[in-house]
Amino acid sequence: MATSIAELIADRMDTMPARERRAAQTLVANYPLIGLKTVADFSQQAGVSSPTILRFVARLGFHNYAEFQSALQDELAAQLQSPLVRTTMADTSSETLDATLENIRGTFLHLSDRQIAEIVSLLSNPRSSIFLIGGRFTDPIARYMAAHMTIIRPGVFHLAGQESNWRDRLIDMGRRDVLVVFDIRRYQESLLAFAETASRRGIHIILLTDQWLSPIARFARHVIAGRTAVPSAWDSSAALFVVAERLIGELTGALEAESEARIRDLEALRQG
Repeated sequence: MATSIAELIADRMDTMPARERRAAQTLVANYPLIGLKTVADFSQQAGVSSPTILRFVARLGFHNYAEFQSALQDELAAQLQSPLVRTTMADTSSETLDATLENIRGTFLHLSDRQIAEIVSLLSNPRSSIFLIGGRFTDPIARYMAAHMTIIRPGVFHLAGQESNWRDRLIDMGRRDVLVVFDIRRYQESLLAFAETASRRGIHIILLTDQWLSPIARFARHVIAGRTAVPSAWDSSAALFVVAERLIGELTGALEAESEARIRDLEALRQG
């Protein structure tokens, strides 16, 4: 599978000069549509010069702006594919397993230890409450992660049930709190609206999405782009499950003393 532009940005972000980093952040926040506009429009929205945009595109490995836009157009076409369209590409052989394993490898290839550490720092803040939510097919990952985190630390909540219940929980969410969102193509409008409202309240958003980036990226403090495409009518969430497990493991280590005491107390309660 070809490396997506979002993955290229993740790989090179730390080495970019400030103005190119601003261009990268603007693209991620408006992915991929701002990149399909003219260089002048892109530069104006990013608040940088047109030559900066061209240097940014070159840093990603493209020979010119047209080649960059062609790659974005291919990604947009893939992003909009429905399961019905992908049925024609389905393969019941070992290719699906191979693709799933490659998705996991590819996801971690573009996920830096620095980003993991920064996310764990947010999740381990004892003054923060953590809220987790997912879409139609990704909410089981949110529930799985929340079930583990509840054992590790207090103040963890899985937002389930009707969408009106999600909005009601916003009243309990403040500027120190963290919202972890799972959202893959075809992106869920209700999650976008919820994340936008949470962002306006100053809540830190961590987004786990696919390589084409949910529009929630424009509101997220951290974005993890996992690979999900397999030769099947359905996307695979396996890579995102493994990312969730990595975060659970790192958080357990960061809160080692606290989590051990908490687990000990939980076991005592279970034994009566």
